[in-house]
Amino acid sequence: MSSPSQTQSFIPAMTAIAREAGALLLEYFHQGLKIEYKGDADLVTAADRASEVLIRERVAKQFPSHDVLGEEQGLNDRGNEYRWYVDPLDGTTNFAHGFPVFCVSLAIERRIADSQKRVAAVVYDPTRDELFCAEPGKGAQLNGKAIHVSKIGQLKESLLATGFPSHKRHKNPNIFFYHQITLRTHGVRRAGSAALDLCDVACGRYDGFWEFNLNPWDTAAGVLIVEEAGGKVSGFDGSPFQLNSRETLASNGLLHDALVHEFQEIFAGRGLDPLPDPREYRR
Repeated sequence: MSSPSQTQSFIPAMTAIAREAGALLLEYFHQGLKIEYKGDADLVTAADRASEVLIRERVAKQFPSHDVLGEEQGLNDRGNEYRWYVDPLDGTTNFAHGFPVFCVSLAIERRIADSQKRVAAVVYDPTRDELFCAEPGKGAQLNGKAIHVSKIGQLKESLLATGFPSHKRHKNPNIFFYHQITLRTHGVRRAGSAALDLCDVACGRYDGFWEFNLNPWDTAAGVLIVEEAGGKVSGFDGSPFQLNSRETLASNGLLHDALVHEFQEIFAGRGLDPLPDPREYRR
């Protein structure tokens, strides 16, 4: 299969691939897995590898001129016009422990000269059979129905999400930000899948999301879905989001300026709530 023209869509093919990979993940999920470690807390399973092999095989057959950047096998960079960003199993730690929050995340980027633009995104949650997708200028969908970000306009009324990636976790300052932001909102959730967190912002379940040290395959699909659902994504300082950014801040748009302000205040050490002393709890 050749690449679709600009009037055609990659979404049907991506949907089929994501659903097939998701079905494979469920087979592994129900039979149990041996866990391996890539670092002190970074897990990988046979399911991660099998899912990526399947996706790469389908892409190679249907779109032989496309490059692929995947979490497990890296990049086959041939300098082609289209590049896939593949997370074959986002939420591996959840998956390995039997916690049913994980997904397949796929995005396609068109690369012409010095210009890169994501042209399609699909995120599939096989445990809930929820498939999110988006294309530039066409909005975002969940199982074929249009979705939109929430209308919450006050930070104190918002529900946010975050994550704590295993990469450099002992130097990651997010536990400090988690404490400060929790006190300024209705609450902060940590479900363990950045791609699904972004999709939950897109459909209004969360009002915002932030995380340090994510990779391009973690965010490529979810960011496009948030933007097409009417939301906004940037760095913590409000700068334009880049796939190689180590800071991801997504929101419904209405809260974005307030979130950027809070992050800048926290980074500067202004207006901080003190960490509680655990000894006070038992006095």
